[in-house]
Amino acid sequence: MQTAIRTRLIRIGNSQGVRLPKALLNQLELGEEIELIVEEGQLVIRPLRRARQAWDEAFRQMAERGDDRLLDESVTSLTQWDEDEWEWK
Repeated sequence: MQTAIRTRLIRIGNSQGVRLPKALLNQLELGEEIELIVEEGQLVIRPLRRARQAWDEAFRQMAERGDDRLLDESVTSLTQWDEDEWEWK
């Protein structure tokens, strides 16, 4: 459902800003940091998406499905140092 609310730009020092009404903020759950993007002549405001966000959950799901195995498991090109000195914990 689209919500359209009319508002004005306000002066903030040498910049301008937009006050976002509480009703919109409640719908969006933006958090404290956001991204501003211009797409096809429109300003898009969206939650900041951090690199590797939700990777923990994706890895957990992979482990449950057994998709977390090494793809090159059969290749064992260990050096003598790998065999003698390396300690896996």
